[in-house]
Amino acid sequence: MTDARPRTNSVLTMLASQTPAIPDGAHVMTATIELPPGDAGTPPHRHSGPVFGYMLEGEMIFELEGEPERVIKAGEAFWEPGGDVIHYQAANNLAGAWSRFVVVMLCAPGEEMLTFVGPDELAERAGRRAPRPGRV
Repeated sequence: MTDARPRTNSVLTMLASQTPAIPDGAHVMTATIELPPGDAGTPPHRHSGPVFGYMLEGEMIFELEGEPERVIKAGEAFWEPGGDVIHYQAANNLAGAWSRFVVVMLCAPGEEMLTFVGPDELAERAGRRAPRPGRV
């Protein structure tokens, strides 16, 4: 019996796997984000749907509500669930070099992909933010 599948030399490397809820009518956006050296990134915000990302170069300080901040390095994948979860930071961890990543964002129907979180809500939800050693 002959195997009829096409031959390929491509290599698939699984970087991340999630099972997000995708509402009917959602649309998908793919973008690159470039952070100048030492840039703090986008102020605290939330996304209407899940976001999947991959660091192309550099390092990013990544922090979601309820999780400790962590550094994501080139070649690593990340994701966030979107919805009510606050995305506190996606900052360039390098003072002397640009950092770049690509994201695939699923946008809930009729909602903005990104909305900023105001100071009142940040204060109200401060207890949900993971401890940040060495910071006041």
